[in-house]
Amino acid sequence: MSADEKRNEQVEEEQNEAVEPEAEAQAAAEEEVSAGEGSEVEALQAKLQEYQEQALRAQAEMQNVRRRAEIDVEKAHKFALEKFVKELLPVADSLEKAVESTEGQEESGELVASIREGVEMTLNLFMNSLGKFNVEQVNPVGEPFDPQQHEAMSMVPAPDAEPNTVVNVVQKGYLLNGRVVRPAMVIVSKAEESPKIDEQA
Repeated sequence: MSADEKRNEQVEEEQNEAVEPEAEAQAAAEEEVSAGEGSEVEALQAKLQEYQEQALRAQAEMQNVRRRAEIDVEKAHKFALEKFVKELLPVADSLEKAVESTEGQEESGELVASIREGVEMTLNLFMNSLGKFNVEQVNPVGEPFDPQQHEAMSMVPAPDAEPNTVVNVVQKGYLLNGRVVRPAMVIVSKAEESPKIDEQA
């Protein structure tokens, strides 16, 4: 082999050696680019999913707010008259007392009878008017004591009644659309105490 041929071979080898690292570097760069694109796509997909979840949460929150607002408006309509009803209840109490006060009077007295009849008619008219606005009277004589609707004034022994039964109503209660405007003031029966046995030494 001549010197020129040797020199040519050596040059080719050097060129091949120089090309190989360039090819490797290019391949590595391409891999980095594809890896970078893949990670970027994954990051974008993760962000998209996060935004979708946030949108769903916001939508659910808006539905909850709308539902709460509807309930508040409904309650406002139902119980707007509560203060007004409370102011009217003493009128009903007074009319009832007037009717009760004539019960012991002689029925022969025309004046007393006509007054009683007039007051009863007024009371009935008044109670009917309240009933139109879903105001109900609570008169729980003989019913079990209910702390949600009754206020116990005292407890008395009542052999004819079950324990914790309303035996007398001091002041009637009232409900507006099923909600207590004023609890009934009641007297409740208590259980009879068992007789004490004297111990003899």
